[in-house]
Amino acid sequence: MAELQEVQITEEKPLLPGQTPEVAKTHSVETPYGPITFTVYGTPKPKRPAILTYHDVGLNYKSCFQPLFQFADMQEIIQNFVRVHVDAPGMEEGAPVFPLGYQYPSLDQLADMIPCILQYLNFFTIIGVGVGAGAYVLSRYALTHPDTVEGLVLINIDPNAKGWMDWAAHKLTGLTSSIPEMILGHLFSQEELSGNSELIQKYRNIITHAPNLENIELYWNSYNNRRDLNFERGSDITLKCPVMLVVGDQAPHEDAVVECNSKLDPTQTSFLKMADSGGQPQLTQPGKLTEAFKYFLQGMGYMASSCMTRLSRSRTASLTSAASLDGNRSRSRTLSQSSESGPLPSGPPGHTMEVSC
Repeated sequence: MAELQEVQITEEKPLLPGQTPEVAKTHSVETPYGPITFTVYGTPKPKRPAILTYHDVGLNYKSCFQPLFQFADMQEIIQNFVRVHVDAPGMEEGAPVFPLGYQYPSLDQLADMIPCILQYLNFFTIIGVGVGAGAYVLSRYALTHPDTVEGLVLINIDPNAKGWMDWAAHKLTGLTSSIPEMILGHLFSQEELSGNSELIQKYRNIITHAPNLENIELYWNSYNNRRDLNFERGSDITLKCPVMLVVGDQAPHEDAVVECNSKLDPTQTSFLKMADSGGQPQLTQPGKLTEAFKYFLQGMGYMASSCMTRLSRSRTASLTSAASLDGNRSRSRTLSQSSESGPLPSGPPGHTMEVSC
């Protein structure tokens, strides 16, 4: 195995009321495509996968996932799973700028780095949580290593390569917009950017003044050069684990996620379309996303006694699993929402419904 290096021992996080300090360890491991940095929270739980996250372009694991994983209702989940937060190369805090001419890994190569992480940690299976480019990376990894992925939560995934029209639009935009503005247009809806809320100002400042902006541009270029994942319902090229697709109702990637949902196995896939969440639901609606994540985990057979708190107070959301004859954990589920007039029919096990919450 390649040389391994632990680069940091502990990390401080703001504590919620009643929350005890949690030790985090940040590691760096060499891979065939260069070093990769990741931070581990918690301790492995017997017979449980690790939750592994992968962030979007312009962000790192903190700016992408910290509001979600520090949310009060998320604490029940993180107490039951060890978490591995991966930073794409050059995106970690304090990362030096890559030298001129550095060949940044493709998204396929980023996916090929993940086995080195799992081998180092001696983890056998994961539940992946990815946003944008990170969702693509985890999907590519799941296609090549299906036995190691128990489930995927994919936010804002676009499984398609850029077409000629996309490339032309991208080139024209590049003539009039800076890299930070193009990335902000990828992360947030035009309505959000026009509103220029405190959240938008915060992330515009993070990206515009990032000391590793040259590295971010390389990650951005790799994302725009991605290959088509070639998902096809009923074929061998598909995700074989339970999948929850998530997108905001005004997200730039809404159409891509809807198309992705149409290409995946409906008995394995839940589609969550979140109202009032914009382009980054893990930042703007962490409570709703946490609740949906709990149902997703329950559908996989984990956290059966979890207490639902938010969505269940105003509406009912349920995951129905089709139990196998031998009692093994089922990988089929239905996500359904009730309205003021009563519950919608959940349909047969494995049916997928679009949910706005």
